[in-house]
Amino acid sequence: MTLSITAIILTLDEELNLPHCLKSLEGWCREVFIVDSGSSDGTLPIARAHGAAVIQHPFETHAKQWNWALKTLPITGEWVLALDADQRVTPELKEEILSSLPKSSLEIKGYYLPRKQIFRGKWIRHGGYWPKYLLKLFRRGCGWSDEQELVDFRFYVDGETRRLRYPILEQNRKEDQITFWLQKHLRYIELQAQEEHHRRHHRIPWTIKPLLWGTPDQQVLWLKNLWYRLPLYVRPFLYFIYRFVFRLGVLDGPEGILFHFLQGFWLRLMIDVRLGELEREAGRGQ
Repeated sequence: MTLSITAIILTLDEELNLPHCLKSLEGWCREVFIVDSGSSDGTLPIARAHGAAVIQHPFETHAKQWNWALKTLPITGEWVLALDADQRVTPELKEEILSSLPKSSLEIKGYYLPRKQIFRGKWIRHGGYWPKYLLKLFRRGCGWSDEQELVDFRFYVDGETRRLRYPILEQNRKEDQITFWLQKHLRYIELQAQEEHHRRHHRIPWTIKPLLWGTPDQQVLWLKNLWYRLPLYVRPFLYFIYRFVFRLGVLDGPEGILFHFLQGFWLRLMIDVRLGELEREAGRGQ
């Protein structure tokens, strides 16, 4: 029997990734919604060919797009599986979901799924990147995002959560061209610098309490608070050494080393450079 699960996927020009995502959902989700923000490639024909319902909505940020989707779509499933187009459910995770949800008590509102990151064909196994738990499965009407989290957003639920064992795979095939990765993250640099600048000056609290020994998201926010207290331009070096040496990122091979350098050092350093610019601009305006 098909469980009462609704899958929602955000898309923009995802013809390389979407078929793999949709194939992993075939036969066990009640409905699949594609929320598209203006694709000009083969994304929409692919979605319709797989029987997904396509809804178009302008994109502002991921958190705003998800909140709009969760509030607006005619979701009928008891559970919502929230995916990006470059993510897919492994067969083992599918079976775990099908066996776990019927036994879930009403107090359990969401499940964290471990993410297995694939970069240019390489599993990023070290550097503290595996496993990374993401809240991607939650009861209808229980999940939302903090719209002040501009890039590194997450889902929140009111109620208990549990972890599942088997992973979703995340593999953005567009990133096989390194220029795509760089261009995408140049946008993220601006957004992340803006968010940190905003939180520093307006003292905006997190949606949930940061706790080192809490849920995976509470741990992330605790570490973010620590990160905000570290000196600019120094913290990217410290983080890269921690990730590359102490968390054994060096063992991930040539593609993994490239990933750790770009994502763990270059990106963080460029955010600090842009944040420093925003801080100086704010100082001149006072």
